[in-house]
Amino acid sequence: MLEVGDVLPDVTLKDADGVDFNLSRYRGAPLAVYFYPKADTPGCTNEAKDFTSLQQDFAAIGVPVVGISKDKPAKLKKFADKYGLAVTLASDEPGTACEAFGTWVEKSLYGRKYMGIERATFLFDAGGKAVRVWPKVKVKGHAAEVLEAAKAL
Repeated sequence: MLEVGDVLPDVTLKDADGVDFNLSRYRGAPLAVYFYPKADTPGCTNEAKDFTSLQQDFAAIGVPVVGISKDKPAKLKKFADKYGLAVTLASDEPGTACEAFGTWVEKSLYGRKYMGIERATFLFDAGGKAVRVWPKVKVKGHAAEVLEAAKAL
């Protein structure tokens, strides 16, 4: 997993409309990137809603928020529309970003091992350097914690 001091990976994703974009487009400004396992599941929905509720605060300090999962763009669009989400949702179907950030990990549920996305958040400064990393995120209160760290930039 990326650590503090690592550089923002130069990966291409698709937005909820299926349009390609690269994370490098955010260079020159701080950036919050969070990874979540699956759209429209309880924890992921709460996390997206929490970041959305603070979206204006993030925007006021010039910090875009990008949420990344392996869901297809159409599912992300439906997810965003269903809950009125204001954060940028990105599709990483091929897993390039998950691999680059180190969030594609072996997980275990009821003794069954499988590969999946570890819920994690990364805060980058304007130069594209990771200044905070939150691995194994617990959703409750997390978006507010990221906002406080972003205010300190």
